Amino acid sequence: MRPPPTDPARATGRTPLSGRAPIVLRALAAAALTLPLLGAAPAPAPPAASGLQQAFADASARYDVPQSVLLGVSYLQSRWDAHGGAPSVTGGYGPMHLTDARTALAASGHHSEGTEDPRGDDARPRPRPETRAPRTTDLPDRLTTLPEAARLTGLSPERLREDPAANVAGGAALLAEAQRRVGVPGSDDPAHWYAAVALFSGADDSATAAAYANDVFEVIRAGEARVTDAGQRVALAARPGLVPDTSALGRAGLRGTSAAGTECPRTVSCEWIPAPYEEFGDGDYGNHDLGNRPASQPIRYIVVHDTEGAWEGVLDMVQDPTYVSWQYSLRSTDGHIAQHVKAKDVAWHAGNWYVNAGSIGLEHEGFLAEPDAWYTEAMYRSSARLVKYLAGKYRIPLDRQHILGHDTVPGPTAATVPGMHTDPGPYWDWRHYFDLLGRPLEATAGRNSGVVTVRPDYAVNRPVFTGCASAGEPCATHGSSAVRLYSDHDESSPLIRDVGLGSAPTTGVNDLSSRVSTGQQYAVAGRWGDWTAIWYLGQKAWFRNPAKQPTAVPAKARVVTPREGLESVPVYGRAYPEKEAYPEGVPAQTVSPLPYTVLKGQKYVTGGKVPGEYYYAVAFDGASHRVVRGEDQYYEIQFGHRVGFVRAADVTVESS
Repeated sequence: MRPPPTDPARATGRTPLSGRAPIVLRALAAAALTLPLLGAAPAPAPPAASGLQQAFADASARYDVPQSVLLGVSYLQSRWDAHGGAPSVTGGYGPMHLTDARTALAASGHHSEGTEDPRGDDARPRPRPETRAPRTTDLPDRLTTLPEAARLTGLSPERLREDPAANVAGGAALLAEAQRRVGVPGSDDPAHWYAAVALFSGADDSATAAAYANDVFEVIRAGEARVTDAGQRVALAARPGLVPDTSALGRAGLRGTSAAGTECPRTVSCEWIPAPYEEFGDGDYGNHDLGNRPASQPIRYIVVHDTEGAWEGVLDMVQDPTYVSWQYSLRSTDGHIAQHVKAKDVAWHAGNWYVNAGSIGLEHEGFLAEPDAWYTEAMYRSSARLVKYLAGKYRIPLDRQHILGHDTVPGPTAATVPGMHTDPGPYWDWRHYFDLLGRPLEATAGRNSGVVTVRPDYAVNRPVFTGCASAGEPCATHGSSAVRLYSDHDESSPLIRDVGLGSAPTTGVNDLSSRVSTGQQYAVAGRWGDWTAIWYLGQKAWFRNPAKQPTAVPAKARVVTPREGLESVPVYGRAYPEKEAYPEGVPAQTVSPLPYTVLKGQKYVTGGKVPGEYYYAVAFDGASHRVVRGEDQYYEIQFGHRVGFVRAADVTVESS
C-alpha cells in the first residue's frame, strides 16, 4: 500500500514518478521563469488595485512594457488566474507565475507508492526500484524569480505572492530587466520584446526559450478573453499582423539545444537524457525493453502521467537502471521536453504490459492531489504539440480511448485492480488539452443521442474531493474535469460501487470508483429531468446534466453489446492471445477476466478492434524477444473510469 498522506516516509527525498498521489508537503517549486536579472530597482510603489485588467495597464505604464506583452506572458503562465495565492507545481505564484521554490520545497513519491508494478508483466519478477535521492539543494534560476522581482520592485515577497496586482508589477519589472540584458532599447512595439520574453521563460537553452516566446506571440496575434478564477474578465486584443524581431535572442547568452537524435516536432525543444538499458546482478536488467515498433507492433496509445515529483529528481529517477522508465518528461516552467526512451522501444510506465507494449508514456511535472498546484499553459501547449506530432506519426486517434490518462489504464488482472495508479487526477484540464490538440470536445449528435461525451465546464464544475492533504479532510474547492456518479437520480443516493476495488466508494481524490472524466464517452442508459444515466461498470450510473449548463453533450459513436444468446460477457484488462497461439519456448500467458461483466442489454462505447497480442521480452538479450499474435480479436471499451477489453466473438457492434 502507498503510505498515508501524513506518513513521514514521504519526506525521505525519494521521488519516484507518476501516480497515486498521496500528497502533503510538496510544492517543490518552480516556475515561471527567468534567469536572475541585474539592475537598479525603481522606487517601490504598489500598483493600483482597480481590477486585474487595470493592473496590467498600470504595470505597463510604470515599467514601459507593452501591455500586450504582459498579458501574453501572463496568459501562457497562468491563463491570468491567481489561484488564491497558492503555488503551482513548481512554486510559481500569481498571474505572472513568479517562482519562489524555497518557500515550498518538499519531496514526494510516485511509482513506489502503490501496489502497481509499472511494467505490468506477470511473466517475470517485478522490477526493483532502488532510486537514489533526487537533487533538491541547488535551485536553478527559473525557480527563484519572485525574490528577484522583489529586489527589482521593492515590494515584499509576501505581497508578490498574495496580491495579483503586485505580482503583475513584478513580472513587468522582470521583463524590463530582461530587455536591458539583451541590449534592446525600451519600446512600445511588442515586436521588439521577443528576446526579453524568451529570457522570461527561464529556459537555459535557446530552442526552449524560442518555443516559449513563439507561444506568447501566438497568443498576442490571436487575442484572448476569459473570466479568471477570481471572477474578473481580462481581455487581450488580437494583433494578427504582429511579426516579432527575433534577432536579439542570439545575444541572450543561452546554450544551444541538444536535440540531436530526439523524436520531437520542430515546434518544441527536446533534449536527449537516455534511460539506461543495462544488465545488473542475477540476470536482472532495466529499465525498459528494446523493441522495433511500429514495424513489430503498432503504437496505439499515448499515456498522460504526472510526475508526483520535481524536475531534477524526475531526471534522476529515469537515469537509474534499477528503476522504471517512460518516453518523455515535460517541465512545468517552460514546457521543455526531455526524451528518455525511443518510440521503437517499450518503456515500463503504465502498470499494464499490453498497454506498455503499445504505448508512449509522457510524464508531466505535477501533483494530482494538490488542486492549486496548477499546471502552466506553457506545459499544456508543449505537451499538446508533442502529442499531435506522435499521434500523426503513429496514426493514433486523438480521443480519450487512445490518449489515456494513467488513471484510465486497466489493471491487467483482478488482483492488480486496487493498486493501479490514479494520475493525472481530477484537476488535469482535459477539455482545454483537447482544444490545444485541435480536437475540441463538441456535440456531434442530436439531443436524444444514445451516447454522450462528458464535458463539464472545468471552472464551474467543482465536485467535493477529500484526502488531498490528510485522510478524510476536504480538498480545496477547485475546478475539475471529473463528474461524480450516483446509483439513482439524486445526490443523496449511494455512490456507484466498483466491485474490483473491494471497498465502499468514497469522495477520496484517489478513488475512481464513482466518477467519469472529461472527454470520455458512454452509452445512455436513461434520463430523468436534469439527470442522465450511463452504462458504467455493469450498472446504471446517474449524473446531473441540466440543459442550461450540460455536464455532457450528445455524441455519435460505435457501441458494443453482448451478442444474441449471451446473458453476459467477461471484461479483460489486457488483450492477450489464446493459448494455442504461443510458439515453442514462449510460455502461454493467462487470459483471465477482471471481476466485471457486460450484461445483456448494456452498451459500451468502443475505441475499435485490437488483436490478441503479447510481446515476449523477459531477457536482456533481445534475440529472444518476439511478438505473439493469435486468432482472437478484442474490442477496447470505455467500461468504467478505466478502459477494458471484450472478445470480439462475444459482442456485436452497432452505431449509437
